Parts: sequence; structure tokens; C-alpha cells
Amino acid sequence: MNIQFKKGVLELCVLSLLDRRDHYGYELVEKISKFINISEGTIYPLLRKLRTEGYVSTYLEESQEGPPRKYYKLTEKGKEVFEELMIEWESFVDGVNNILRGDLM
Repeated sequence: MNIQFKKGVLELCVLSLLDRRDHYGYELVEKISKFINISEGTIYPLLRKLRTEGYVSTYLEESQEGPPRKYYKLTEKGKEVFEELMIEWESFVDGVNNILRGDLM
């Protein structure tokens, strides 16, 4: 899969998961990698970018299984961006599906 395309889709997936609830980094990797082939090395730079842009905030929470985990939480700005990206994604998918089905005018 094209790397740039995958990065855009990955950002949408991360924002979507964080819109439902807060997650820690490895948890995001586990969930997304069930459907898309990714590694931890792909997620963490994206999470840093999202934090720099103000789309997510972080906090630490104690873990029963080791050191505290850094959780990512969607900010209001992140929610707005997620909604915009969802609209763009749905329009894009509809357009591609129309072409694939031969629904050209």
C-alpha cells in the first residue's frame, strides 16, 4: 500500500479510536494492526505529531502490569479535525466506489 495513503488512513483510524475513548500507544497498535499492517514505529511518531498539532493531550495512569502508561485523549480541536476528516473520507470512498462500479456519467 502507498505509504502516504497509509499514513493518512492511519491518522483517521487513530482519531476514530480516540474519539470513542482514551488509549495508550501499544493498545492503539494492537487494535489497528488487526486490520492494517502497522508497527509500533509507525504509531508513536504519528501520536507525537497529533500532540504537537493540539489534536490530542496525554496523561499518565498507573498500570498493574508495569510502569505507568501514557494515555492519549482527543482534544476539542482533535474532535473537530476528526469530524472534518470523516466527511472527506466518506466523500472519497463514495467517489472511488462510483468509479469502481462504473457509475460514471
